[in-house]
Amino acid sequence: MPKGEKSTDLAKDPLGRLLMKLALPAILAQVVNMLYNIVDRIYIGHIPGTGAIALTGIGLCLPIILIIMAFSALAGIGGAPRAAIYMGKKDMDSANKILGSCFLMLTGLAVLLMVFFLASGRQLLFLFGASSQTISYAWGYLRIYILGTLFVMYSIGLNSFITTQGFSVVGMGTILIGAAANIVLDPIFIFGFGMGVSGAALATVISQAISALWVLKFLCGKKTKLRIARRHLQLKKEYVFPVLALGVSPFVMQSTESMITIAYNTSLYKYGGDLAVSSLTILNSVMQMIFLPLSGLTQGAQPIISYNYGAGNNARVRSAFRLLIGCCLAFVVTAWGIVMAFPGAFVRIFNSSSQELYDMASWAMRIYLAGFFSMGAQIACQQTFLALGQAKASLFFACFRKLILMIPLIFILPVFFEDKLMAVFLAEAVSDLLAATATTVTFLALFPKILQKDR
Repeated sequence: MPKGEKSTDLAKDPLGRLLMKLALPAILAQVVNMLYNIVDRIYIGHIPGTGAIALTGIGLCLPIILIIMAFSALAGIGGAPRAAIYMGKKDMDSANKILGSCFLMLTGLAVLLMVFFLASGRQLLFLFGASSQTISYAWGYLRIYILGTLFVMYSIGLNSFITTQGFSVVGMGTILIGAAANIVLDPIFIFGFGMGVSGAALATVISQAISALWVLKFLCGKKTKLRIARRHLQLKKEYVFPVLALGVSPFVMQSTESMITIAYNTSLYKYGGDLAVSSLTILNSVMQMIFLPLSGLTQGAQPIISYNYGAGNNARVRSAFRLLIGCCLAFVVTAWGIVMAFPGAFVRIFNSSSQELYDMASWAMRIYLAGFFSMGAQIACQQTFLALGQAKASLFFACFRKLILMIPLIFILPVFFEDKLMAVFLAEAVSDLLAATATTVTFLALFPKILQKDR
């Protein structure tokens, strides 16, 4: 544990330096988190002889993994901005009670999810598009991953309460030690012990357990401002309901990703078979390579915006948002341009033995990610809504892109195109462009009004 990381003055430190101090560790944490999430796929994709089909099996597990992460966001990302707003008001008792409530919610939800998915996971995988060839790989991974649900929810959900205090280096450490453990353990279990996909899952569970212990040690220690303590462990509606109201938006964003993956898997299997589903696993992994650092940037800005909004410093909130959206756009356009120019290089990261998979994934990437350059504005506005406590607006635009646009388009576009497989991949790009435009225009119209409201 770091010996005395200094907290920052969210109200007075220069904005550029402050955003860099908070965002760079968060970005690094998300880069490492990216490795955490995709390292299994990289190793599995290179298993001799069965890498491509095993990669398809892992892709089929993604909807359930996303659901678990969505419930982590419900309590964690829903609670952290609320706690930050109370900290801005100097009401530390309420901020600590929010943390205690979220700890209890994460614990209860983890137990319920573990029991449910152990009982129904295999059947769900068939509904998600598993075939007789892929089910053994999918269930072999998922049944072990589910056993670590509590560790996943603690490490993801509670880590938000570390970063929202300004302890970004400690928050980065949560991801760093888990990712490092996963990177080391994966080849040992997958290749050394010959466990294949089951070994990848076991490595992930152990790594998440290490991360969870790191988070709990800090939040129960002396250096934190927000502390897990017995007197704060209570589920009172005045604390739980506001957390749930704000957490609904990131919950919907994550859970609808699960629904989108199901819709994509079933449609792609219909038009392109297991190879198309395996391609989607690679495409989603490359998208994460862009999106997770972008998410780290918004995480760095969230404490600044939330704290100063709670303190009534509107000028600083405006300046922080302008800096955030400029940085987001610069990053995502640069990263998107590199991927669009060299799609094959990114495909090779995940599989180097199947020429068929290489050809399909390289072709599909330029279609699937064609509109992703617009997501810099989308996430900056979406996450600023969240930082300002605007649950309804954030929830609407989370639903708009995925439920109203993307899922229907996955099934509608193939009706109008002769190349059905291309049409399915195109749904992502069309949705990105339309949603980013709508979210940005609406945010810019509502932003001045939000700042004038009473806290």
